Amino acid sequence: MKITFQGNPLTLVGTQLKPCDALGSFTVTKNDLSPLTLDGTKGVRIFLTVPSLDTPVCDMEVREFNKRAAELPDVTIYTVSMDLPFAQARWCGAAGVQSVVTVSDYMHKDFAAATGTMIAELGLLTRAAFVVDASGKVTYAEYLSEITEQPNYDAILAAAKSA
Repeated sequence: MKITFQGNPLTLVGTQLKPCDALGSFTVTKNDLSPLTLDGTKGVRIFLTVPSLDTPVCDMEVREFNKRAAELPDVTIYTVSMDLPFAQARWCGAAGVQSVVTVSDYMHKDFAAATGTMIAELGLLTRAAFVVDASGKVTYAEYLSEITEQPNYDAILAAAKSA
């Protein structure tokens, strides 16, 4: 898939997910430095990948999902980035984000490999969103062609509600 950053082409590494694919196993790092694996997540989940929480578009996206999480009381929303867990915890505290779980792929890069979201030129994750049902199947996958754009919030929430 072709993606751009401010119109400049970038390369995604790996195979992108599509609906009906199984989300592959991964290990990411929680803000307390403990590991989180796919098996450690349950139910319907939304996984968002962002380049960095400390950028305006990513900040806006995660804050929006934090607000809209009340619409999905039985869904867990995860935001995955390459930001260090300390930076994620600091950002969540400053932003008042409590309904989205931030996790880092900096150590293993497993989530990037499982979802085809690694940007080769930057070593960061592209902007993408995945809804995964309780059985681990992807029911929605969105890779933004321009990583400075916002995802389709309504479509993601609708997919999570029907998963």
